[in-house]
Amino acid sequence: MPLTRNVVVDRDAVLDLVDQLRVAIPEEVRAAKRINSEGERIIEKADEEATRIISRAQEQAAFLIGERGLLELAEEEGRRIIGEAQEAGDEVRAGADEYALQILGTLESEVARALAGIQKGMTVLDDRRAELAEGEAAATDDEAYEDDDPGEPLDEEDEDARHPAYR
Repeated sequence: MPLTRNVVVDRDAVLDLVDQLRVAIPEEVRAAKRINSEGERIIEKADEEATRIISRAQEQAAFLIGERGLLELAEEEGRRIIGEAQEAGDEVRAGADEYALQILGTLESEVARALAGIQKGMTVLDDRRAELAEGEAAATDDEAYEDDDPGEPLDEEDEDARHPAYR
């Protein structure tokens, strides 16, 4: 077989590697989408809770103003409740961000592991290609030596070719 850029590889091994990649990578993508959706859900929940708390604070402020006529007290209480709601929302967002970072870190590790598997597979294929090329080169050298007839007188070039130093 002449030396070319083409390589003969074990088709079943390559197809098995491709199948493994088809299974691993989509699962990682689905996991990332789930994590993203979970983070968005947590943030939406925090925003809804903050809105509910602010609404309740406004209702309480209106009640205090109507019942007691103490506008200043109502505003102060409203600001306090709004501040608490904002703090609670910030805590929920911070927790959601921390959770998302943990999950993304795990996903990063899994993707790195999958990449290492891909690189290992490529190395195996490159090694097989090199072994095949070496085997073809050795076979070509052996065929060249088999063509020489030992009973035939050697000319000067043939003597040099059979000398161990020239092999």
